[in-house]
Amino acid sequence: MAKTLYDPGEMPPLGSVPEKMHANLIRRERFGQPRQAFAMEVVDTPKPGRGQVLVWMMAAGINYNNVWAGLGLPLDVIAARQKRGEPEDFHIGGSEGSGIVFAVGEGVAGVSVGDEVMLSGGQWDERSEDIRLGTDPMLSSTLQAWGYESNYGSFAQFALVQDFQCHPKPKNLTWEAAAAFILTGATAYRQLLGWKPNAVKPGDPVLIWGGAGGLGSMAIQLVRNAGGIPVAVVSSEERAEYCRGLGAAGVIDRTKFTHWGRMPDLDDPAAYAAWTAELRSFGRAFWEVLGERRAPRIVFEHSGQDTIPTSMYLCDTGGMVVICGGTSGYAADVDLRFLWMRQKRLQGSHGFNGAQCRAIIRLVASGLVDPCLSRLFTFEEIGEAHQLMHENRQPPGNMAALINAPAPGLTTLP
Repeated sequence: MAKTLYDPGEMPPLGSVPEKMHANLIRRERFGQPRQAFAMEVVDTPKPGRGQVLVWMMAAGINYNNVWAGLGLPLDVIAARQKRGEPEDFHIGGSEGSGIVFAVGEGVAGVSVGDEVMLSGGQWDERSEDIRLGTDPMLSSTLQAWGYESNYGSFAQFALVQDFQCHPKPKNLTWEAAAAFILTGATAYRQLLGWKPNAVKPGDPVLIWGGAGGLGSMAIQLVRNAGGIPVAVVSSEERAEYCRGLGAAGVIDRTKFTHWGRMPDLDDPAAYAAWTAELRSFGRAFWEVLGERRAPRIVFEHSGQDTIPTSMYLCDTGGMVVICGGTSGYAADVDLRFLWMRQKRLQGSHGFNGAQCRAIIRLVASGLVDPCLSRLFTFEEIGEAHQLMHENRQPPGNMAALINAPAPGLTTLP
Protein backbone atom coordinates (compact mmCIF):
# COMPACT_ATOMS: atom_id res chain seq x y z
CA MET A 1 0.00 0.00 0.00
CA ALA A 2 1.33 3.43 -1.00
CA LYS A 3 2.41 5.74 1.82
CA THR A 4 1.51 9.42 2.18
CA LEU A 5 5.13 10.40 2.97
CA TYR A 6 8.45 8.75 2.21
CA ASP A 7 11.79 9.36 3.90
CA PRO A 8 14.47 11.07 1.81
CA GLY A 9 16.06 8.41 -0.38
CA GLU A 10 13.10 6.04 0.07
CA MET A 11 11.76 5.95 -3.47
CA PRO A 12 8.02 5.43 -3.99
CA PRO A 13 6.85 3.01 -6.67
CA LEU A 14 7.59 4.67 -10.02
CA GLY A 15 4.68 6.90 -10.97
CA SER A 16 3.07 6.74 -7.52
CA VAL A 17 3.10 10.28 -6.09
CA PRO A 18 2.69 10.62 -2.31
CA GLU A 19 0.52 13.35 -0.82
CA LYS A 20 3.37 14.87 1.20
CA MET A 21 7.08 15.49 0.70
CA HIS A 22 10.13 16.69 2.60
CA ALA A 23 11.59 20.06 1.59
CA ASN A 24 14.37 22.33 2.82
CA LEU A 25 12.52 25.61 2.50
CA ILE A 26 12.42 29.29 3.42
CA ARG A 27 9.69 31.25 5.24
CA ARG A 28 9.44 35.02 5.61
CA GLU A 29 9.71 34.89 9.41
CA ARG A 30 13.13 33.24 9.01
CA PHE A 31 14.58 35.76 6.52
CA GLY A 32 18.19 36.51 7.36
CA GLN A 33 21.41 34.52 7.36
CA PRO A 34 20.94 31.48 5.08
CA ARG A 35 21.67 28.92 7.80
CA GLN A 36 18.65 30.24 9.73
CA ALA A 37 16.45 30.93 6.70
CA PHE A 38 16.39 27.32 5.48
CA ALA A 39 14.69 24.54 7.46
CA MET A 40 13.44 21.02 6.81
CA GLU A 41 9.64 20.80 6.69
CA VAL A 42 6.91 18.57 5.32
CA VAL A 43 4.55 20.13 2.75
CA ASP A 44 2.01 19.00 0.18
CA THR A 45 3.46 17.49 -2.98
CA PRO A 46 2.57 19.71 -5.96
CA LYS A 47 0.57 18.32 -8.87
CA PRO A 48 1.66 18.92 -12.46
CA GLY A 49 -0.64 21.06 -14.59
CA ARG A 50 -0.67 21.50 -18.33
CA GLY A 51 2.84 21.31 -19.76
CA GLN A 52 4.34 20.53 -16.34
CA VAL A 53 6.46 17.65 -15.08
CA LEU A 54 6.93 16.35 -11.54
CA VAL A 55 10.48 15.09 -10.92
CA TRP A 56 11.77 12.93 -8.06
CA MET A 57 14.93 14.83 -7.22
CA MET A 58 18.20 12.96 -6.84
CA ALA A 59 20.52 15.96 -6.45
CA ALA A 60 20.34 19.76 -6.61
CA GLY A 61 22.83 22.49 -7.51
CA ILE A 62 23.68 25.33 -5.12
CA ASN A 63 23.61 28.86 -6.56
CA TYR A 64 23.71 32.43 -5.30
CA ASN A 65 20.11 33.28 -6.12
CA ASN A 66 18.88 31.42 -3.05
CA VAL A 67 21.26 33.38 -0.84
CA TRP A 68 19.13 36.34 -1.94
CA ALA A 69 15.93 34.35 -1.34
CA GLY A 70 17.03 33.53 2.22
CA LEU A 71 17.98 37.11 2.99
CA GLY A 72 14.70 38.40 1.58
CA LEU A 73 16.80 40.90 -0.36
CA PRO A 74 16.81 42.49 -2.87
CA LEU A 75 13.41 40.83 -3.41
CA ASP A 76 10.96 39.14 -1.07
CA VAL A 77 10.15 36.28 -3.45
CA ILE A 78 7.31 34.94 -1.30
CA ALA A 79 5.54 38.30 -1.13
CA ALA A 80 6.07 38.82 -4.86
CA ARG A 81 4.35 35.52 -5.67
CA GLN A 82 1.52 36.12 -3.24
CA LYS A 83 0.94 39.46 -4.93
CA ARG A 84 0.45 37.49 -8.15
CA GLY A 85 -2.19 35.40 -6.40
CA GLU A 86 -0.14 32.32 -5.51
CA PRO A 87 -1.18 30.94 -2.08
CA GLU A 88 2.04 29.36 -0.75
CA ASP A 89 3.61 31.11 2.24
CA PHE A 90 6.96 29.35 1.73
CA HIS A 91 9.73 29.23 -0.86
CA ILE A 92 11.30 26.01 -2.14
CA GLY A 93 14.45 27.13 -3.92
CA GLY A 94 16.89 25.38 -6.20
CA SER A 95 17.33 26.33 -9.85
CA GLU A 96 18.98 23.19 -11.25
CA GLY A 97 19.14 19.52 -10.47
CA SER A 98 18.85 15.95 -11.64
CA GLY A 99 16.22 13.31 -11.06
CA ILE A 100 13.57 10.94 -12.41
CA VAL A 101 10.27 11.91 -14.02
CA PHE A 102 7.39 10.69 -11.82
CA ALA A 103 4.31 12.36 -13.31
CA VAL A 104 3.42 14.51 -16.31
CA GLY A 105 0.58 16.93 -16.93
CA GLU A 106 -1.65 17.33 -19.95
CA GLY A 107 0.10 18.32 -23.18
CA VAL A 108 3.63 17.41 -22.05
CA ALA A 109 5.96 16.65 -24.95
CA GLY A 110 9.31 14.88 -25.09
CA VAL A 111 9.27 13.58 -21.51
CA SER A 112 7.90 10.34 -20.06
CA VAL A 113 7.56 8.82 -16.60
CA GLY A 114 10.81 7.04 -15.72
CA ASP A 115 13.09 9.32 -17.74
CA GLU A 116 16.34 10.33 -16.05
CA VAL A 117 16.70 14.07 -16.56
CA MET A 118 18.70 17.18 -15.80
CA LEU A 119 16.74 20.33 -15.01
CA SER A 120 17.55 23.82 -16.26
CA GLY A 121 16.43 26.99 -14.54
CA GLY A 122 14.67 29.14 -17.13
CA GLN A 123 10.87 29.17 -17.28
CA TRP A 124 8.70 31.00 -19.78
CA ASP A 125 5.31 30.79 -21.50
CA GLU A 126 5.78 29.16 -24.90
CA ARG A 127 2.35 30.49 -25.91
CA SER A 128 3.27 34.13 -25.30
CA GLU A 129 3.10 36.44 -28.28
CA ASP A 130 6.75 37.50 -28.15
CA ILE A 131 8.03 33.91 -28.22
CA ARG A 132 5.61 32.96 -31.00
CA LEU A 133 7.00 35.87 -33.01
CA GLY A 134 10.54 34.49 -32.67
CA THR A 135 11.92 36.20 -29.56
CA ASP A 136 14.72 34.41 -27.72
CA PRO A 137 13.01 33.09 -24.55
CA MET A 138 15.63 34.93 -22.47
CA LEU A 139 14.17 38.20 -23.79
CA SER A 140 10.54 37.18 -23.27
CA SER A 141 8.33 39.21 -20.96
CA THR A 142 7.29 35.88 -19.39
CA LEU A 143 10.80 34.75 -18.35
CA GLN A 144 11.23 33.61 -14.74
CA ALA A 145 14.02 31.94 -12.79
CA TRP A 146 12.69 28.59 -11.56
CA GLY A 147 13.39 28.04 -7.88
CA TYR A 148 13.80 31.76 -7.30
CA GLU A 149 11.03 33.78 -8.94
CA SER A 150 8.87 30.65 -9.15
CA ASN A 151 8.31 28.04 -6.46
CA TYR A 152 8.85 24.28 -6.10
CA GLY A 153 12.52 24.20 -7.01
CA SER A 154 15.04 21.41 -6.57
CA PHE A 155 15.46 21.59 -2.76
CA ALA A 156 12.63 19.11 -2.15
CA GLN A 157 11.88 15.45 -2.77
CA PHE A 158 9.76 16.47 -5.76
CA ALA A 159 10.26 19.45 -8.06
CA LEU A 160 7.72 20.98 -10.43
CA VAL A 161 9.04 22.12 -13.83
CA GLN A 162 7.92 22.79 -17.37
CA ASP A 163 8.59 20.03 -19.88
CA PHE A 164 11.22 22.01 -21.82
CA GLN A 165 13.31 22.32 -18.64
CA CYS A 166 13.98 18.57 -18.76
CA HIS A 167 17.10 17.45 -20.60
CA PRO A 168 18.22 13.82 -20.96
CA LYS A 169 20.87 12.97 -18.37
CA PRO A 170 23.99 11.52 -19.97
CA LYS A 171 24.55 7.99 -18.66
CA ASN A 172 28.17 8.71 -17.72
CA LEU A 173 27.37 11.58 -15.34
CA THR A 174 26.71 11.01 -11.65
CA TRP A 175 23.52 12.46 -10.22
CA GLU A 176 25.46 15.11 -8.32
CA ALA A 177 27.65 16.13 -11.26
CA ALA A 178 24.57 16.38 -13.49
CA ALA A 179 22.94 18.65 -10.90
CA ALA A 180 25.81 21.09 -10.47
CA PHE A 181 26.84 22.79 -13.71
CA ILE A 182 23.93 23.77 -15.95
CA LEU A 183 23.24 27.17 -14.41
CA THR A 184 26.84 28.37 -14.32
CA GLY A 185 27.92 26.52 -17.45
CA ALA A 186 25.12 27.57 -19.75
CA THR A 187 25.16 31.14 -18.40
CA ALA A 188 28.88 31.34 -19.21
CA TYR A 189 28.26 29.76 -22.62
CA ARG A 190 25.73 32.46 -23.51
CA GLN A 191 28.06 35.22 -22.30
CA LEU A 192 31.04 34.00 -24.29
CA LEU A 193 29.42 32.57 -27.42
CA GLY A 194 25.93 34.05 -27.61
CA TRP A 195 26.57 37.70 -28.51
CA LYS A 196 27.90 37.72 -32.07
CA PRO A 197 30.03 39.20 -33.50
CA ASN A 198 31.61 39.43 -30.02
CA ALA A 199 31.98 35.67 -29.54
CA VAL A 200 35.25 34.03 -28.49
CA LYS A 201 37.46 33.29 -31.49
CA PRO A 202 40.79 31.46 -31.70
CA GLY A 203 43.55 33.62 -30.27
CA ASP A 204 41.22 36.02 -28.43
CA PRO A 205 42.46 37.10 -24.98
CA VAL A 206 39.59 36.95 -22.46
CA LEU A 207 39.68 38.43 -18.94
CA ILE A 208 37.61 36.38 -16.48
CA TRP A 209 36.67 37.87 -13.12
CA GLY A 210 36.23 35.40 -10.28
CA GLY A 211 38.02 32.70 -12.21
CA ALA A 212 37.81 30.10 -9.42
CA GLY A 213 34.05 30.48 -8.89
CA GLY A 214 31.32 28.45 -10.53
CA LEU A 215 30.90 30.86 -13.45
CA GLY A 216 34.61 31.49 -13.80
CA SER A 217 35.57 27.82 -13.77
CA MET A 218 33.15 27.17 -16.62
CA ALA A 219 34.29 30.27 -18.50
CA ILE A 220 37.97 29.30 -18.40
CA GLN A 221 37.21 25.95 -19.99
CA LEU A 222 34.83 27.37 -22.61
CA VAL A 223 37.35 30.00 -23.70
CA ARG A 224 40.06 27.36 -23.95
CA ASN A 225 37.78 25.04 -25.94
CA ALA A 226 37.00 27.86 -28.37
CA GLY A 227 40.71 28.50 -28.92
CA GLY A 228 40.82 31.68 -26.85
CA ILE A 229 43.31 32.67 -24.17
CA PRO A 230 41.68 32.80 -20.70
CA VAL A 231 43.24 35.06 -18.05
CA ALA A 232 41.60 34.66 -14.64
CA VAL A 233 41.37 37.15 -11.76
CA VAL A 234 41.63 35.50 -8.32
CA SER A 235 42.21 36.38 -4.67
CA SER A 236 44.74 33.74 -3.55
CA GLU A 237 47.49 31.47 -4.81
CA GLU A 238 45.32 28.43 -4.04
CA ARG A 239 42.64 29.75 -6.39
CA ALA A 240 45.28 30.69 -8.94
CA GLU A 241 46.51 27.09 -9.04
CA TYR A 242 42.93 25.88 -9.45
CA CYS A 243 42.45 28.16 -12.48
CA ARG A 244 45.73 27.09 -14.06
CA GLY A 245 44.61 23.49 -13.66
CA LEU A 246 41.47 24.28 -15.66
CA GLY A 247 43.51 25.77 -18.49
CA ALA A 248 43.94 29.44 -17.63
CA ALA A 249 46.90 30.91 -19.50
CA GLY A 250 47.64 33.12 -16.52
CA VAL A 251 46.16 34.70 -13.41
CA ILE A 252 46.05 38.13 -11.77
CA ASP A 253 45.83 38.47 -7.99
CA ARG A 254 43.30 41.23 -7.35
CA THR A 255 44.45 41.67 -3.75
CA LYS A 256 47.58 43.42 -5.08
CA PHE A 257 45.46 46.35 -6.30
CA THR A 258 43.41 48.92 -4.40
CA HIS A 259 41.25 50.77 -6.94
CA TRP A 260 38.10 48.67 -6.60
CA GLY A 261 34.66 50.24 -6.34
CA ARG A 262 33.13 53.44 -7.63
CA MET A 263 35.15 55.78 -9.83
CA PRO A 264 36.47 58.99 -8.24
CA ASP A 265 34.79 62.23 -9.20
CA LEU A 266 36.11 63.61 -12.49
CA ASP A 267 36.27 67.02 -10.81
CA ASP A 268 38.93 65.67 -8.42
CA PRO A 269 41.97 65.43 -10.72
CA ALA A 270 44.33 64.13 -8.03
CA ALA A 271 42.04 61.26 -7.05
CA TYR A 272 41.28 60.47 -10.68
CA ALA A 273 44.99 60.43 -11.56
CA ALA A 274 45.77 58.04 -8.69
CA TRP A 275 42.91 55.78 -9.74
CA THR A 276 44.02 55.82 -13.38
CA ALA A 277 47.54 54.84 -12.30
CA GLU A 278 46.11 51.74 -10.62
CA LEU A 279 44.08 50.95 -13.75
CA ARG A 280 47.21 51.08 -15.86
CA SER A 281 49.08 48.93 -13.36
CA PHE A 282 46.34 46.32 -13.62
CA GLY A 283 46.56 46.54 -17.41
CA ARG A 284 50.30 45.92 -17.28
CA ALA A 285 49.66 42.87 -15.10
CA PHE A 286 47.31 41.56 -17.81
CA TRP A 287 50.00 42.06 -20.47
CA GLU A 288 52.54 40.31 -18.27
CA VAL A 289 50.52 37.14 -17.79
CA LEU A 290 49.40 37.19 -21.43
CA GLY A 291 52.98 37.57 -22.62
CA GLU A 292 52.20 40.38 -25.08
CA ARG A 293 50.70 43.89 -25.16
CA ARG A 294 47.14 43.00 -26.15
CA ALA A 295 43.85 43.97 -24.53
CA PRO A 296 41.08 41.46 -23.81
CA ARG A 297 38.61 41.07 -26.66
CA ILE A 298 36.00 39.98 -24.13
CA VAL A 299 35.78 40.77 -20.42
CA PHE A 300 33.69 38.19 -18.57
CA GLU A 301 31.86 40.12 -15.83
CA HIS A 302 29.59 39.22 -12.95
CA SER A 303 31.06 41.13 -10.00
CA GLY A 304 29.68 44.51 -11.07
CA GLN A 305 30.27 47.62 -8.99
CA ASP A 306 33.83 46.91 -7.87
CA THR A 307 35.16 45.93 -11.29
CA ILE A 308 33.10 47.46 -14.12
CA PRO A 309 35.24 50.65 -14.30
CA THR A 310 38.36 48.51 -14.76
CA SER A 311 36.64 46.20 -17.23
CA MET A 312 35.50 49.04 -19.45
CA TYR A 313 38.93 50.68 -19.39
CA LEU A 314 40.85 47.48 -20.16
CA CYS A 315 38.55 46.03 -22.84
CA ASP A 316 39.93 46.15 -26.38
CA THR A 317 38.71 48.63 -29.00
CA GLY A 318 35.60 47.06 -30.55
CA GLY A 319 35.56 44.46 -27.79
CA MET A 320 32.83 43.53 -25.31
CA VAL A 321 32.28 43.64 -21.58
CA VAL A 322 29.54 41.07 -20.94
CA ILE A 323 27.87 40.93 -17.52
CA CYS A 324 25.39 38.54 -15.91
CA GLY A 325 25.29 39.80 -12.32
CA GLY A 326 26.51 42.26 -9.73
CA THR A 327 27.71 40.43 -6.64
CA SER A 328 29.76 43.42 -5.41
CA GLY A 329 26.93 45.91 -6.04
CA TYR A 330 24.73 47.33 -8.76
CA ALA A 331 25.77 51.01 -8.88
CA ALA A 332 28.63 50.59 -11.36
CA ASP A 333 30.33 53.58 -12.98
CA VAL A 334 31.40 53.79 -16.62
CA ASP A 335 33.65 56.47 -18.06
CA LEU A 336 31.71 56.93 -21.28
CA ARG A 337 34.77 58.16 -23.15
CA PHE A 338 36.16 54.62 -23.10
CA LEU A 339 32.81 53.30 -24.32
CA TRP A 340 32.10 55.53 -27.31
CA MET A 341 35.56 56.63 -28.41
CA ARG A 342 36.84 53.04 -28.53
CA GLN A 343 33.49 51.68 -29.74
CA LYS A 344 33.26 49.06 -27.04
CA ARG A 345 30.17 47.07 -26.16
CA LEU A 346 28.66 46.75 -22.68
CA GLN A 347 26.34 43.77 -22.96
CA GLY A 348 23.94 42.44 -20.39
CA SER A 349 23.45 38.67 -20.44
CA HIS A 350 20.88 36.72 -18.46
CA GLY A 351 20.40 32.98 -18.28
CA PHE A 352 20.46 30.78 -21.36
CA ASN A 353 18.11 29.28 -23.91
CA GLY A 354 17.51 25.60 -24.62
CA ALA A 355 20.14 25.34 -27.34
CA GLN A 356 22.82 26.87 -25.10
CA CYS A 357 21.84 24.49 -22.30
CA ARG A 358 22.17 21.44 -24.55
CA ALA A 359 25.53 22.70 -25.82
CA ILE A 360 27.12 22.78 -22.35
CA ILE A 361 25.62 19.38 -21.47
CA ARG A 362 27.24 17.87 -24.58
CA LEU A 363 30.59 19.44 -23.73
CA VAL A 364 30.52 18.03 -20.20
CA ALA A 365 29.26 14.61 -21.27
CA SER A 366 32.05 14.36 -23.85
CA GLY A 367 34.72 15.23 -21.26
CA LEU A 368 35.72 18.52 -22.91
CA VAL A 369 34.45 20.51 -19.91
CA ASP A 370 34.70 19.40 -16.29
CA PRO A 371 31.58 20.11 -14.18
CA CYS A 372 33.93 21.32 -11.40
CA LEU A 373 31.91 19.81 -8.56
CA SER A 374 34.02 20.76 -5.56
CA ARG A 375 31.79 20.01 -2.56
CA LEU A 376 28.74 17.88 -1.90
CA PHE A 377 26.23 18.53 0.88
CA THR A 378 23.38 16.56 2.40
CA PHE A 379 19.71 17.51 2.01
CA GLU A 380 19.75 18.94 5.54
CA GLU A 381 22.90 21.02 4.89
CA ILE A 382 21.48 23.18 2.09
CA GLY A 383 21.24 26.24 4.36
CA GLU A 384 24.86 25.81 5.41
CA ALA A 385 25.94 25.56 1.76
CA HIS A 386 24.29 28.91 1.05
CA GLN A 387 25.85 30.39 4.20
CA LEU A 388 29.30 29.53 2.86
CA MET A 389 28.41 31.19 -0.42
CA HIS A 390 27.04 34.26 1.38
CA GLU A 391 30.30 34.62 3.30
CA ASN A 392 32.38 33.95 0.17
CA ARG A 393 33.95 30.93 1.86
CA GLN A 394 32.81 28.34 -0.66
CA PRO A 395 35.42 26.18 -2.38
CA PRO A 396 36.35 26.81 -6.03
CA GLY A 397 33.95 25.54 -8.68
CA ASN A 398 30.36 24.37 -8.24
CA MET A 399 28.50 22.81 -5.31
CA ALA A 400 25.57 20.40 -5.05
CA ALA A 401 23.45 18.58 -2.46
CA LEU A 402 22.13 15.03 -2.48
CA ILE A 403 18.34 15.03 -2.13
CA ASN A 404 17.11 11.46 -2.70
CA ALA A 405 20.23 9.90 -4.17
CA PRO A 406 21.31 7.25 -1.63
CA ALA A 407 25.03 7.84 -2.10
CA PRO A 408 27.44 9.94 -4.17
CA GLY A 409 29.02 8.55 -7.33
CA LEU A 410 25.92 6.85 -8.76
CA THR A 411 25.20 7.40 -12.45
CA THR A 412 21.77 5.78 -12.51
CA LEU A 413 19.38 3.98 -10.20
CA PRO A 414 21.08 1.33 -8.05
